[in-house]
This record gives sequence, C-alpha cells and structure tokens, in this order.
Amino acid sequence: MEEKKIKLNFWRVTFVGFAFFIIQSFWNSYDNVVPPLLKNKFGMTQEFRSGFFMSLDNIIALLFIPLFGALSDRVRTKIGRRTPFIIVGTLVSAISYVLLTMIHQLWLFVIVLLLTLLSMALFRSPAVALMPDVTVKPLRSKANAIINLMGTFAAMVVLILGRIYNTAQEGKTDFTAYVFAVSIVMIVSLIIFLLVVREVKWAKEMQELTDKYKLDAESEERKEHGGKLSKRQLISLIFLLTSVALWFTGYNAVRSKYSLYAPNVLKQDFNISLLIAYVAGALAFLPVGIVASKIGRKKTVLGGIVVLSLGFFFAIFANEHTPEWVMYILFTLVGVGWATINVNSYPMVVELAYGSDVGKYTGYYYTASMVAQIITPMLSGAIMDFFGSYRPLFPYATIFVGASFITMLFVKHGDVKTIDLTDYEDYDL
Repeated sequence: MEEKKIKLNFWRVTFVGFAFFIIQSFWNSYDNVVPPLLKNKFGMTQEFRSGFFMSLDNIIALLFIPLFGALSDRVRTKIGRRTPFIIVGTLVSAISYVLLTMIHQLWLFVIVLLLTLLSMALFRSPAVALMPDVTVKPLRSKANAIINLMGTFAAMVVLILGRIYNTAQEGKTDFTAYVFAVSIVMIVSLIIFLLVVREVKWAKEMQELTDKYKLDAESEERKEHGGKLSKRQLISLIFLLTSVALWFTGYNAVRSKYSLYAPNVLKQDFNISLLIAYVAGALAFLPVGIVASKIGRKKTVLGGIVVLSLGFFFAIFANEHTPEWVMYILFTLVGVGWATINVNSYPMVVELAYGSDVGKYTGYYYTASMVAQIITPMLSGAIMDFFGSYRPLFPYATIFVGASFITMLFVKHGDVKTIDLTDYEDYDL
C-alpha cells in the first residue's frame, strides 16, 4: 500500500507567521529607538533611570501576556479567537509607536510608551497561540521552525531599515522616519495576514483531523482526570517551565552583556559574533524541527542544551589573544543550540494544553521566559560588580543553561507523538 501522510502546509504556516513577523519587527527596532531617545532627547544619562524604562516592556509582558492569552481562549468571533487581538494590537501599536518619536515632553512620552507596550502585549500570546491552533500536534515543531524563521526575516528587514535611516548615528534624536517605515512594515504584514489566513476554517480542520486520528494523547490523559492535568503532567509542566526559565537566564545574560564583554575582555567587536549566532540559528530552524519529528522533542532539546552549554563553556577560556575566528565558531554553536531549544520547547508546553486553552499555556511559557529576562540582567550585573570584572559572564551562562539539562530530564510529557502514517489520507495542514 502506498504510504500517505499528514504534510505540513508550508505556505499556510508562513502566512500565520506574519503575526510573529509583526511582533519581531517592532521589538527589533524598539531597542534601536528608545534608549537613544531617553539619552539624547530627554537627557537620561543615569543607567538606573534609563534601565527602568527599558525594563517596562518585560514588566508589562509579565503582567499582561498571560492575561490576554487566556482571554483570547474565551473569545468567539466570525474571524476567530486570535485575529481580533492581532488586528487591534497591531494598529494601536503602529500608530502610537510613530507618535512616540514626535513627543518632546517626558510625561507624555511615558504615557504613549505605556500605551505602545500594552498594545504589543495585547496580541503577543494570541499571535503565537495561532500556530498550534491550526497545526496538529505532531507537526508543531516543524511549524514553529517556520514561525521563528519569519521572526528572523523581520529582524533582517528592520536591520536594513536601520542602515537606511542611519539609526546608529551618535546623538541622533529624530527617529520618526525610521519608526514610520517599521510601522508601515507592520501594517502591510497585517494586511497580508488578513487577506490569506482563515483562522476559523483552519482551526476546525485541525481539530477534525486530531479527533479522527487521535493525535492528542495528552488531552486523552486529561479527560481521565476531569480535564485537569494529571499529577505526572503537572510535574512535567513545572520542570519544563523551570527549564525555560533557566536557559533564558543563561542565554539572555550573554545577549544583554556581550556588547560590553567583547570590547572590554576580548578587545573585539561584538557585532560579527552576534550576527553569526543569528545566521546559524536561522539556518538551523528547519533542520532541528525535522530532527525533532524523528527522534522526539525532548531528546532534541537536550541536545540543544549540550551544544549551547559547550559554546558558553569554551568561551570562558577566551581572552584578548584569542583569534576572532574562534569566537565565530563558538557563537555558531550558540546560535544552533539556541535554535534547537527554542523551536521545540514552546510546542512541548502547548502539547499539554486541553481543548481551547492554548493561549493560557502560551502565557505560561512567556511568564517563565519573562521572569528570567527581568531577573538575569540585574543578577548577572550584580555578580560582575561583586568580582569587579566581566569575566563571570560565561561561567554564569554555562551554569544556568547546564542546570536546565538536569530539570529537562524530569520532563515526561509534551513530546511529539510517534504515529503510523500508513493509513492516513494526504492532508496539507
């Protein structure tokens, strides 16, 4: 008998990914705009004051992303549960983002900044939850790889716009043209999304296929416990979210501090190493999604942790005499390791979702990651201040990422289901 199978519809996931493209377009430009505005326009030379404003996005995300994710689970409209949040969030944030660059009073700047950040938080969980809404569970790692790739393309577009509008110019205070261009990219992406994506229809098809071929083993186990997580599932979720917090703690310390570490410790430019990590990650997204579908998400994530830990560990021994090409190799490992973890960890969390609560579990994932991103710049900075050196950065990152390997060993749920495809019809989902 000819083997037939459920196939991932690349174009369907790509168009769903335009919602994530919008999010990444904003955030990859945000760090290029707000810090220089605070410093050059409003005279915030004190690191504490400017640091507080730059932490507002994570604080708001921690407070509101889980709320809006759970709220979107309960919304029912003709265009779907997630799409209304994406429309409102994108339009409000695009408009307020442009207004932000035109304001000269600090108090008004703060109000508009809060509005912008709140509108971005409004649709982050709903936008990310849309992928599992329309994708059967066995294919979600592959689909998440495409979503992450869309985010990388967004970062590249914003980088090009930054070069065109010279956002790196010293003392620059006028970012209106640049932000307007980014906002146009966001709105055009929204238009493409709305023209193609059919959330209600695609979600219904996904659910019918899931029910027909019993592709949701985790939900079957929850049914046996009245819709609640079983004890084993709850333990797995706790250890999985702990792992998420640990690897984000290690990775984001390097991401936020390496721009200081490289010139002070290595006497090297940091930009090329970071760019190599991004490129390596982008190239790895699709392959690691395929690998996970063959050997399982947990094994793939554990492999990614090992690769990421090795990159950080060997970087401990680098100094100003270390050739730059060595750091390029190490950051290639970092990029591949991080991509491997990132592509597969979110699908593991939402694998445990039941019925229509994918948005709530998306919120859990972002809560774990945001807590880490709020704490780690302060914690790693305090440790470096204690030792009076930037050198503890990579030992710090290695320890936290390595610890996530131990906690992942206790995760027994959330893996991809091995399925016999022989009797399946051909589906593009």
